[in-house]
Amino acid sequence: MQHPLHIYNTLSRKKEQFVPLHEPFVGLYVCGPTVYGDAHLGHARPAITFDVLVRYLRHLGYKVRYVRNITDVGHLEHDADDGEDKIAKKARLEKIEPMEVVQYYLTRYHREMDMLGVLPPSIEPMASGHIIEQIALVKQILDNGYAYESKGSVYFDVEKYNKDHRYGILSGRNIEDMLSNTRTLDGQDEKRQPLDFALWKKAQPEHIMRWPSPWSDGFPGWHCECTAMGRKYLGDSFDIHGGGMDLVFPHHECEIAQAVASQGKEMVRYWMHNNMITVNGQKMGKSLGNFITLEQFFTGEHESLAQAYAPMTIRFFILGAHYRGTVDFSNEALQAAEKALDRLWEAEALLDGLKASEESTTNCDSLQKDCDEAMNDDLNTPKVLAALFEATKAINAVHNGQAKMTKEQIESLKKTFRTYLFDVLGLVKNQEGDHSSQEAFSKAVDLLLNIRAQAKSNKDWATSDKIRDELTALGFKIKDTKDGAEWSL
Repeated sequence: MQHPLHIYNTLSRKKEQFVPLHEPFVGLYVCGPTVYGDAHLGHARPAITFDVLVRYLRHLGYKVRYVRNITDVGHLEHDADDGEDKIAKKARLEKIEPMEVVQYYLTRYHREMDMLGVLPPSIEPMASGHIIEQIALVKQILDNGYAYESKGSVYFDVEKYNKDHRYGILSGRNIEDMLSNTRTLDGQDEKRQPLDFALWKKAQPEHIMRWPSPWSDGFPGWHCECTAMGRKYLGDSFDIHGGGMDLVFPHHECEIAQAVASQGKEMVRYWMHNNMITVNGQKMGKSLGNFITLEQFFTGEHESLAQAYAPMTIRFFILGAHYRGTVDFSNEALQAAEKALDRLWEAEALLDGLKASEESTTNCDSLQKDCDEAMNDDLNTPKVLAALFEATKAINAVHNGQAKMTKEQIESLKKTFRTYLFDVLGLVKNQEGDHSSQEAFSKAVDLLLNIRAQAKSNKDWATSDKIRDELTALGFKIKDTKDGAEWSL
């Protein structure tokens, strides 16, 4: 299968041609959420970015095994090695079981991802379900001399590892600079160096989430789960690891060190990172308290929101920027996204009614090539959207009788436009309902408009106006043309 897909590899800091290890199979691992609160716009971005990657790889004919983990243990406050587990803290405050917290927010996360058109991963492993694999990983690292035990906890020896390999290879950080800029904090006396990170933590008496291990009753360090689960489901070498840019250091840097320290070689070939969502130029995040949850976007219930926004508007808004660029939230940008997406959907709805001509006076033959080239250039979704808007102009021109297209052009346009809009970008109209209910809905509206047309031909203006006015009041847009009435929502 020949293809020219290029993706930006954070590890090499350049775009590289994507060549999978075991074509046609592709192994992809993406860091999922820590489920201790509602998902916000910042969580939607990696989910949508890697959803488009999966959709496009499948469009190219690859068989993708997509693993996206759920962190339900070991992620301590401030991403540090000390402090309370984020989920256990929430459970303590609400006086419920930690797994109740996990289940509640995971159910909500799944529902919201579904609304955003994000396909479920092939495997969704939980950190708490892979304690055995994580203990095995820690043992390997200890056996290879890159970790040490201290007071029942186990820490990764960054300085020792750096002598044989290179710590900082992904983030471009220099260990000497890091050591000179890191002071020893109180309570870190278990570590030899402040840079060392926990592989296993001994649980304090009040710590609810704990498991037996050779070193103590405790819990795994936050970074262990992804190395252990990536290897279990994708093998000791796999194609792509993705996540947000905020995970490059320390999380992904530590993952690389754990993989090399345990098996002698790096596990991942291409590292992909999406950029942040910002609010007034500041990263949107729970720690800064400037986040807006997805549910608030869908209901409009937040003081920063001018209105409620449909899930597909959010998806379009995120795809309107390249995944490696920042996206700054504003109501104006979301309202523009809503209008733009409606234009694409309206154009798509006109496709089946386009009348073919013997000759052509419009050129939209490059749509397939433009879309392919944009996606092959590191998933350039803004360029794909630009190509679809060019095609929209042509569709409207033919529909309004200002331009002509041949039958072949129309068929080709239909296929490419829908493939990219629906299958690759995942911008599906009315994704809440199934196809059959949408069809029934459309037929019912068409039936009303047919009755209205009959009333008009019988000069029964009262009935004709009543149908139009009632439909308009319900939110329909009715447009009378020489070929009959058209409607949209």
